Amino acid sequence: MAQSNTEFNQTTHLDSFSYDNQTVKLFLWATVIWGLTGFFVGLIIAIQLYTPTYIPWFDFGISWLSFGRLRPLHTNAVIFAFVGNAIFMGVYYSLQRLTKARMWSDFLSKFHFWGWQLIILAAVITLPLGLTQGKEYAELIFPIDVAITIVWVAFGINMMMTLIKRREKHMYVAIWFYMASWVTVAVLHVVNSIQIPTSFLHSYPVYAGVQDALVQWWYGHNAVAFFLTTPYLGLMYYFLPKAANRPVYSYKLSIIHFWSLIFLYIWAGPHHLLYTSLPDWAQSLGTVFSIMLIAPSWGGMINGLLTLRGAWDKVKEEPILKFMIVAITAYGMATFEGPMLSIKTVNAISHFTDWTIAHVHVGALGWNGMLTFAVLYWLVPKLWNTTLYSKKMANLHFWIATVAILMYVIPIYWAGVTQSLMWKQFSPEGVLLYKNFLETVTHLVPMYLIRSIGGLFYLTGASIMLWNLMMTAKQGHFVKDEAVKAARIVDNEKETINHRWLEGKPVPFLIASLIVIIIGGLFEIVPLQVIKSNVPTISSVKPYTPLELIGRDIYVSEGCYNCHTQMVRPFRSETERYGEYSKAGEFVYDHPFQWGSKRTGPDLHRVGGKYPNAWHYQHMYDPQSISPGSIMPRYPWLISEDYDISDISSKIRVMKTMNVPYPENYEQNAKADVKTQAMEISDELKSQNITVSPDKKIIALISYLQRLGVDIKESDKAVK
Repeated sequence: MAQSNTEFNQTTHLDSFSYDNQTVKLFLWATVIWGLTGFFVGLIIAIQLYTPTYIPWFDFGISWLSFGRLRPLHTNAVIFAFVGNAIFMGVYYSLQRLTKARMWSDFLSKFHFWGWQLIILAAVITLPLGLTQGKEYAELIFPIDVAITIVWVAFGINMMMTLIKRREKHMYVAIWFYMASWVTVAVLHVVNSIQIPTSFLHSYPVYAGVQDALVQWWYGHNAVAFFLTTPYLGLMYYFLPKAANRPVYSYKLSIIHFWSLIFLYIWAGPHHLLYTSLPDWAQSLGTVFSIMLIAPSWGGMINGLLTLRGAWDKVKEEPILKFMIVAITAYGMATFEGPMLSIKTVNAISHFTDWTIAHVHVGALGWNGMLTFAVLYWLVPKLWNTTLYSKKMANLHFWIATVAILMYVIPIYWAGVTQSLMWKQFSPEGVLLYKNFLETVTHLVPMYLIRSIGGLFYLTGASIMLWNLMMTAKQGHFVKDEAVKAARIVDNEKETINHRWLEGKPVPFLIASLIVIIIGGLFEIVPLQVIKSNVPTISSVKPYTPLELIGRDIYVSEGCYNCHTQMVRPFRSETERYGEYSKAGEFVYDHPFQWGSKRTGPDLHRVGGKYPNAWHYQHMYDPQSISPGSIMPRYPWLISEDYDISDISSKIRVMKTMNVPYPENYEQNAKADVKTQAMEISDELKSQNITVSPDKKIIALISYLQRLGVDIKESDKAVK
């Protein structure tokens, strides 16, 4: 590109060095293995949604195989194990070639790989054991959070030092997305993971209720944005032109796409909390910025698709390009639907339903999955210096995966709309037509069945890919250290300060990205944390008793928030079904908040006092005996296992440091109060011919469930 105001004074030196392919290879096979694992666990929980009644032998009654514990394992495996390893695979391969430099430190590369795999292994062990923080996409416990921070910093240092010592002057667009992703995920993880441990394996977040909800969905939404989207856009910008042998359609569009996307994305988190107790100003901010996101998102999609202009004949021949086209199209669909779901009138229909699940899986299966498959099919022949073993098998995988996505999302979209319409339906006399929540659930079982078949197809396609990649590697020869030569440019070029100048300055570029993404977080989170009027208190709301606190921790541990919400929205259909709508001041002692995001079962915020203790006992032991046709699994271990009382003093002490108003020195009396309240519940159950020891988990859980919503009385709704 000619620049009239630029003077060139360059000398070149030819360097011999090698690219590190070994780290790429390790991340590649980790991507495939963890991907198959995540898909398999997803298939298991999809089947579990209709097995308790329809395939009862599949309801194992084993704690570590329950839906509530496996669901976060599935989401974490797909997001951080499958997609995470794919990101690192793509970054380590492309960054070296875009910078014409080996990664700065082989040690940090190895540390990153093995550290990340150990983190995943720790998640595989802890989540089924019920060790969780109970915050979606951030379930991993405090020690693992610390490990994630260390490994992430190591990755960032290695990446930035590679950029600093690069031989190529200007940083290509893919690198912009890698850098912004790294710095934003670092900020998100640290802010959302601020917590106080009560023991080595348990902690409470410092945020409570409404504040915790905003921070969590600021993190949750932007985990989707800056882990599942922006690094994948970087991969798209590198691997799509490579596979198509075409230049990126528009350099100027890529600049607009990048800066507008990372600025707008960070504001959009509150759209997950529309019609909740979050202040209206925060909800409105989330809606406005979410709608604006359509423009930069579709700018990226257009830039990707138009890169293929003139290459459509090649698309017919190459399965890799087919995968990429579906991936980019799915990205466009998901990034149109997201802003649409942020419009309040649409959100009133979609939120808490299966519609959201379908929307998420368009992105996960279509955008992330299909693009990852394309990169894998492109990379393995390159790394092993051969050709793909079977294009026919790759084409078969493409069509199976495409059909699988349609079989998954279409019935779940249908289920979501069906749910919402049934929840809101009134008779001509003005009576709620389906007041029994179970009536809405039984209508969805056929759609859940079709969805699981789609999941089976997707897993089958990925298994075919594994075989194809293994055979491709077997017929080739892997080069661990790829020898190359590249010119080292000693650059005395003088440029005006513009974007082209910024592309040559990795540290200023990183700082600029940090400033752009941090603005939205500061404007949304800080006011809610420091301005007390945003969360008015309610005089009748009191802290949980020690036994109720233990019960709440059990509720979190069992993953009940995956199926039940604790947020009655201000809709007539919800107040008719559940009771008074939820107020911000009711959650001031909730660490973490438990509003949930999906109603597979009914909302529980007003369940306290609605049923006797014996009902709750029987409902957890055998849900179908209380609600015939229910798809809720059994929880027999709650009747046989003891709750842990040893750390209750520590829990009370931590709560007091977070301004929960327990009496002075109350932690010394907490154990006695636990035993007193537990005995009262045990005795009451005994009067109903149910004999259960007061030290069992079911007793603590009942105490918590019976507390929900009872602090608000009709005579005490005023806030102070």
